[in-house]
Amino acid sequence: MGRDEMRNRMWAQALELLDRAERVHRAMFRPGSGGQPASGPTCWEPPVDVLEVDGAIWIQVMLPGVSPEQVEIRIEGNQLVVAGERSLPLPPGTGVIHRLETPYGCFERRITLPPGHYEIGRRDLTLGCLTLTLRKIG
Repeated sequence: MGRDEMRNRMWAQALELLDRAERVHRAMFRPGSGGQPASGPTCWEPPVDVLEVDGAIWIQVMLPGVSPEQVEIRIEGNQLVVAGERSLPLPPGTGVIHRLETPYGCFERRITLPPGHYEIGRRDLTLGCLTLTLRKIG
């Protein structure tokens, strides 16, 4: 394989990785499409992981920069609703925003649950990840 061919292959792989990273970024921080949280219109939806283990539902919601007091969790019918707000951290004084890639403002994520009735068990917000365990009841 010649030097130019190797460079072209490496360049193509780098471009493919950048394209993949951009698609992941858009998927993770897409504008919300759900209803309206109590604090106002939905601005964005945080990404989630949902697993079922031994009849319990384990959910992790990515909420970096959000304090536990800013999160509301409730079950509505067959959906778990996680809503709240991530405030824009403004340092004292005046300034100019040069780049703002992290979504701020109101968020809401509605997660359709598997068939059954659930109650919220464990609830922990650590290192920017809200971890919930839902216990099946009845």
